[in-house]
Formats: sequence, structure tokens, C-alpha cells
Amino acid sequence: MNAFKKAGVVLVHIVFWLFNYWFTAIASDFNWNGFTVASGSLSDAYIYSLFFNAVVFYVQIFWLFPRFYVKNKKVVFYVLTILVIIIVTAIETYFDYILFGIYNIDREFLSGAAVFTLLFHILYTIAGFYYILKFEYRKSEKIRQQLKEETYKTELKYLKAQLNPHFLFNGINSVYHLIGKNNELAKDTLLQFSGLLRYQLYESGTTISLEKELDYVSQYIKIEEIRKGSDIQLQYTIEFENADKKIAPLLLIPFIENAFKHCSNNIDDTKNIIDINIIETGGKLILKSSNSFDDLVSEKPIGGIGLSNVKRRLSLLYLDSHTLNIERTNSYFIVDLSINL
Repeated sequence: MNAFKKAGVVLVHIVFWLFNYWFTAIASDFNWNGFTVASGSLSDAYIYSLFFNAVVFYVQIFWLFPRFYVKNKKVVFYVLTILVIIIVTAIETYFDYILFGIYNIDREFLSGAAVFTLLFHILYTIAGFYYILKFEYRKSEKIRQQLKEETYKTELKYLKAQLNPHFLFNGINSVYHLIGKNNELAKDTLLQFSGLLRYQLYESGTTISLEKELDYVSQYIKIEEIRKGSDIQLQYTIEFENADKKIAPLLLIPFIENAFKHCSNNIDDTKNIIDINIIETGGKLILKSSNSFDDLVSEKPIGGIGLSNVKRRLSLLYLDSHTLNIERTNSYFIVDLSINL
């Protein structure tokens, strides 16, 4: 707790005790066990009464609870709590006895005053216990949340680090298939690939503008389009309204990689179909991707490291603000992703 917050808490406590005294001893017309507002005895009695109420309250907060309850010394805690209540009640009752003499109040009220004093000290002790218990709970929850966030950040860094070698592997594979077939195209593709790798290494921070991320996706699709050539029937659409919207980087690319990697390889290239649609409107990004795949490998899992990685990142970054559906149907692998940016 910083100094400003501490000062605020102290001020709230001071205001509470001052208001308590003002309302009981000045603003109201209470008569209590022989003490009256009219005689001035109540205002005098309530000064030390409120002081002793504060004593049992703060002894609970600053000594009994942290020293014994938190350290699991429950028996000592309860015994000392009872002793504090009894001792403070006895002292306050003695003060009442003296004040009765000063104001010539019949001391037959003393036993009733002692009972009420005991009850109020029990009440303020319970209030102090509840206050510090609630405070400690909130503090522990805050620490737990901070640890959780740190764990998430560490995991996200690890997941993002996994993308680089995974992307590097796929990119080198793409260039490899062009070497010997079309060396000039291989050079151009390698240059584009180095640009994409530069984006991954140096430009993609915690978040990135939607425009940059979708430009990265577009470049990747073009590289794969060059590599696959006429072997596939590719259709893709990338549209967005809010270029400055932020998105976690490299969330979409694993789905795009997956579509090209697992697209079918039929002799009839018209049956090798990839359809990618990425649209952002009103702060909602929708990716719909589908690709044909070979029936011979239909029972094998499609995805691997990249897909499991991005699923985990989505669950960490967009827990309640995304939906992801992945299914196979009629020899097609279909991805439907929606993210509220």
C-alpha cells in the first residue's frame, strides 16, 4: 500500500471515530446508565469509552491477528482476545466508577454499565477481526492475481518464442521447394520471407496495430500462393474498418499456415481449394478459413504445434472475448474464429 493510500485509510478511520463521538455525545440526546447529555457526563464518559473501544479494535488488527491468528496459534489468539476484553472492560468500568462519584450518579447503574461495556468491547473486537480478515483476504487475492498475471506473461512469452522456429521451419520449406524450379522466384520469396521474419523478431510486441498484422498475413499468403502456384485454387479476402485497432501479434498466421500445409494434393488441381476470409468491422475480427484435405490422411490430426499454441494464446489473451470452432466436414477442414478487439 503506497503512502497516499495509507493516508487515505488513516483519514477514514479518524473521521469514523470523530463522527461516532459527535453523533453519540453531542448531536443526540442519549441517556445511558446514569450518564446524560444534559449533565455533560455522557460526553465525558464517551471520550474514554470510545478510546477503549478503539483499543480492542486496533489490538485485534495490529497485534492479535497478525501475531497469533495468521501464524496458526489459534488457542493463544482466543485466550489473549478474551483477556484483552476482560482487562479493558475492567479498566473502563473503574473509570465509570470514578465518574459516577464526580457527577453524583447512583452507583446502582454500575453493574449495568459494566455489562454494556463488555458487550461493546466484544462487538468492536469482532469488528476488528472481520476488518483485518477482509483486508488480508483482499491483499492475498491481489498477490494471487499478480502471480497469475506473471505466470500468464511468462507462458505467453514462451508460446510466442515457439512461433519463430515453427515459422522458420515452414518458411525454409517453402523456399526449398522453389530452388531448382525457379531460382529467381526462390530469391524473391526468400527476401519476402526475411521481411516476415523481421516482423516476428522486431516489430511484434505485446500488441500490434491490426493493419500491420493483416499486412503480415497478406504477405504470407502471397508467398504461399507463389510456392503453390497452379496446384491450388486460392481465394482470399482481407478487409478491415479500424486500422488502428490493437491485436496480439501472430494469432491468425497459424490457421493460415495450417490451411496451406494440409491442403489436399489431388492430381486435379481444381479440387485443391483454399478459401480465406478475414474481415474486421465494429471492432470484431472474423477469420473464416477452409481447405480441402486428402481422404487418405483424414484420420490424422491436423494442426500440430502451431495450432495448439495459438489455442492456448487465445485462451490467455482473449478468454471471454473470442470464439473458435474447428471442424472437418465433407473433406474440408474449417476454422471459424471471432475476436472482440
